[in-house]
Formats: sequence, C-alpha cells, structure tokens
Amino acid sequence: MTAVPDREQLIERADALRLRLWESAPQVDQDRRLPAANFEAMRDAGLMRLFVPERFGGFGSDMRTYLEVTMALGRGCGSSAWVVGVLNTGNWWAASFSEQAQEDVWSDDPLATTAGVLAPSAEAEVVDGGIVLNGKWGYTSGSNHCDWVSVCYPGTSPDDPGMHLALVPIQDLTVEDTWYVAGMRGTGSNTVVAHNLFVPSHRLRPVAPFFAGDNARDGAEVNQRVSLAGLLPLSLAGAQLGQAQAALDYALEKAPKRAITTTAYTSQAESVGFQVDVAEASSMIDAAVQITRQAADELDSYAVSGALPETAVRTRLRLNMAWAVRTAYQAVDLLMTAHGSSAFAEVNPLQRIWRDAAVGSRHAAFNTRITQELHGKALLHQNPAAVSFLV
Repeated sequence: MTAVPDREQLIERADALRLRLWESAPQVDQDRRLPAANFEAMRDAGLMRLFVPERFGGFGSDMRTYLEVTMALGRGCGSSAWVVGVLNTGNWWAASFSEQAQEDVWSDDPLATTAGVLAPSAEAEVVDGGIVLNGKWGYTSGSNHCDWVSVCYPGTSPDDPGMHLALVPIQDLTVEDTWYVAGMRGTGSNTVVAHNLFVPSHRLRPVAPFFAGDNARDGAEVNQRVSLAGLLPLSLAGAQLGQAQAALDYALEKAPKRAITTTAYTSQAESVGFQVDVAEASSMIDAAVQITRQAADELDSYAVSGALPETAVRTRLRLNMAWAVRTAYQAVDLLMTAHGSSAFAEVNPLQRIWRDAAVGSRHAAFNTRITQELHGKALLHQNPAAVSFLV
C-alpha cells in the first residue's frame, strides 16, 4: 500500500511546481485557462486528493495542510492555486453525498475532481427516481478542468423551501465561456447550464445539514466534520495569500537594481521610504497569513473533537479570513506603488498579481461589510442567518 503523504510532503510537492506555475502564469492570464499539462501535474501530484474519501485513495488531510498547499501554489500562480482550492472543496462536498454517489465519482477514477456552486439558480421537477434540472450557474470556478459539479437548486415544494445540491458529471452540462474579467482570469469561472437533466436520487442532498452540524457527527472522516462556513473562505484564501508573498519576493528581488526616478537613489533598496513600504507590506502579509493559519487550526481542532463551532466562532473565523484577504490585497497595492510605475507594464508580473488580488478579494466569501455585520450580530445575540445563509 502506498504511504499517504503528510503535510510537509504535500507542501514540498506544491513548492516543486512553483517555478513552472510562475513561468506559465502570463500565458494563463492571456489564455484564460490553465495549461492542461500544469493541471495534470498538480492533479498527479495528489494536490486535489486532500479530501477524497480515504477508501478511494484520499489523503485525509486537515485544513491547515489545505491552506499551506494552496499558499505554496499561489506563490507560483494565483489562478492555479484558486482552482486547486475550489476542486478540493468540491471533492469535500462530493464526499458528503451517499456512498453510491461517491462510487459514481471515484470508483473508476480516484483522481476525479469536483467543482461546486451554492447559488440556487435553477428549477427542479421531481420525477420517478430523482429530479429533472433546468438552469444556469455562473462563476463555476474550475469548470475547464473538473469531472463533476455540485450544483444548487431550491426546494421543489412549499414544504421544502431549502437549498439542495445535485451532483452531476460535467459532460452532462453545457459550459458557456463567460469568464471575461480583469483578474483571476485562469480560474475558468464560467457558466454551466443544465437542459432537462435527470439526476438520480442518490446524487441529491440538502444543504441545510451542512450548517446545522450534521457533518460534525462521529464516524465521518475528520476533515468532513469541518464547518462549511469555515471551509469555503479557507478554500480561496490560500491563493490570495500566496500571490501576495510572491509580490513581496519580486519587489525585494528587483529593488537593488532599480533607481528611483528624479532622485539621487540609484537603488530602491537604499531609500528609507522604500524600506518602510516593503516593511509595512511584509508585516501586513505576515499578519494575514498568521490569522488565516489560526483559523485553519481552530477549524481542525473543532473537527477532531467532533463539535460544530458555535455561531459567534463561525462568524469570527469568516470575518478574520475576509480581513486577511483584504489586507493581503492592500499589501500588494502598496508594493505596486513602492516598485514604481513600471509595475503597471503588461510584462511585469506585479500588475497581474495586483489584478488577481483585486478580483479575488472581492469574492462574496470575503465581503468585509457583510462579514462584519454577521459577526456583530452574533456578538449582540442577534441572528446572522437573517443576513446570509453562509454562517
């Protein structure tokens, strides 16, 4: 039996791909998709098997490992790290479906990957043995590379108003090429469409139990007990933090050979102003990384105990991760100014990271005002679920 890689080994695998991802990142940005060879290299390294059930060869990885792997990939390419984060989360969702559904996904292909969308933008009709789906789901990150998708639909009767998930093969959906954006261009966050698609009952499940603590039950694999409200922002944060670290590395590498125009400084590195800017950016990134690591460790601690974090804990962790991603973006913005106007040249990787960070930090999971409101309500013993289901 092949040994399951531990955290350090998985980080080493991600680090080993960093230079390759960095060199390919401009092409990813231009083509709006990951090169097939790069995706296959990450997949074949096992970096999308973190949450695959162990009986199908999954690694049983924890949230801290998940974060560290996506951060390491993010230092090479933000879009690549984002896709790995999303597809691991999609596999986490798929692992929560029935055993028969899991067999459908992984019995013949243990490397199969799953994307997921929580917006209930579809209609479902109950038929014998399942449902028939019609609808569209936008922002389906990973649509260019996934094998399956968990799509969301509303309840099918007044007695069933909640949200549900249907697990479907990507080949049964139409992928519309709609992801034309300023940054994170390689994530393939396109629109997937279902036309009179039959989904059998064994590949359906309600969403509400995810938030009610059903996934914290004993008997589930430990990483399956994590709060969904914690998993979702964590799945995307690593890419943002890793590319902020890459921006700092680049600015520091170039500083000794760059003059400051209209000054006597022949090297940025000699300027106190530049020194202060990179020091501040470094501390901002360090703080963002540290608070996100703490969130991952706290989620892992609850998972091991089999307990669902109380509402105020979940809202705090979501707010902290939103703060971290916003702060990482602000650090990148500061580095753009410190590096100088050439940072905006198309050949300069800083402008790509800046665009990626600007777009990624605006994801709904990182909406700062909403996450502040949710936590504020929880602290004041009000109901944050009245504002967002992601609690």
